[in-house]
Amino acid sequence: MSDTYEQLKLKNQLCFPLYACSRKIVNAYTPYLKPLGLTYTQYLVFMVLWEKKEATVGELGSTLYLDAGTLSPLLKKLEIEGLIARTHPENDERVTSVKLTAKGEELKEACKDIPFNVASVVGSFDKKEIEQLYGLLYKILDQ
Repeated sequence: MSDTYEQLKLKNQLCFPLYACSRKIVNAYTPYLKPLGLTYTQYLVFMVLWEKKEATVGELGSTLYLDAGTLSPLLKKLEIEGLIARTHPENDERVTSVKLTAKGEELKEACKDIPFNVASVVGSFDKKEIEQLYGLLYKILDQ
């Protein structure tokens, strides 16, 4: 006789190991980000801006899979701290452009070793396994 509630067992949930791994990885960033006064989500915003130099709120949301309700207060706080500047193009007040200030750019140096320090959390995967995992995770995100 089959278990009618097999689908409700934690061991059968793909979401659970993804959730638990995500928490473990994000928590590994805390000792490196907290002294800099950054949250993990703020750090993600900086990584986008260090790469692109400037992005709209919509581009940040799309890239980071975040909605405006999450981004707006985060960006406001970073602007108050003098780490970013938000502007509106003259031709469209509905668009908000975000770029780094000199102070925000300086954080890049303080953060440059964080990925290496956190890499140990994922264990002893080889390069091929990491590429496969990365591909599978983005396959989920892009659906």
